[in-house]
Amino acid sequence: MEESVRVADRIFDILETLASSTSPLSLSEIAKATGMSKSTVHRLLTSMCARQYVEKNGNGLYSIGYKLIETVSLHINQLELLTEAKPFLSDIMRDLDLTAHLGILDGCDVVYLEKMDIYPNTRLYTQVGYRSPAFCSSIGKCLLACLSGDELDEALYLCDFKRYTANTITDIREFKRYLKVIRRQGWAMDNEEYQAGHRCVGAPVFDYRGSPAAAISASGSITQLSDDKLEMVIHEVKRAAGKLSRRMGYVE
Repeated sequence: MEESVRVADRIFDILETLASSTSPLSLSEIAKATGMSKSTVHRLLTSMCARQYVEKNGNGLYSIGYKLIETVSLHINQLELLTEAKPFLSDIMRDLDLTAHLGILDGCDVVYLEKMDIYPNTRLYTQVGYRSPAFCSSIGKCLLACLSGDELDEALYLCDFKRYTANTITDIREFKRYLKVIRRQGWAMDNEEYQAGHRCVGAPVFDYRGSPAAAISASGSITQLSDDKLEMVIHEVKRAAGKLSRRMGYVE
């Protein structure tokens, strides 16, 4: 255990040394700055280069790799997404009198990043950090519909397609046909598919690259989200998702 911690500390020392340098560094320079032997530094750099967290140029000099930048950027983008999303979630909650969610896709699950509840003192089945099956979630279906064929097959391979209610879609071929409809219309619905008596309408949010960054939704009981209110909710959720996408740099 102590050895693992020591190795981790050394990796962080190398990363911090490279990050603080204005130019690529040699093996000797990194060893001198970190107080480690050249052999130790070389061994760690080899592993870090293999994972693209460090790059080695043609002159044998080292610098921060694209993988570290990409990883940090994902976190920064997520923080920006949360900041930008809150006003739109607040509007959905206030104007529609429904619970608003922001979620992302993680494999075959949806992870909820934010929730604004019309009844803050009550506990529904979702909370920030909660994971739910993507195939019976409006947010999950929105994001699955945005995946390429190979990406979708990989995600659905992990889904168990368990029947949670009488409305749950459990046939993968039927589900894929439904995703095509979602892709065309730009929104998805969980119609009592995960929890009886509960409905949810979601729409995808795109980033500056045109990639699906997240999805937002409005949810409530079948009384709160009734058939006569459904068209208005779909319109407002799609409009909020479109505005948030533009805030994230998306250009149609």
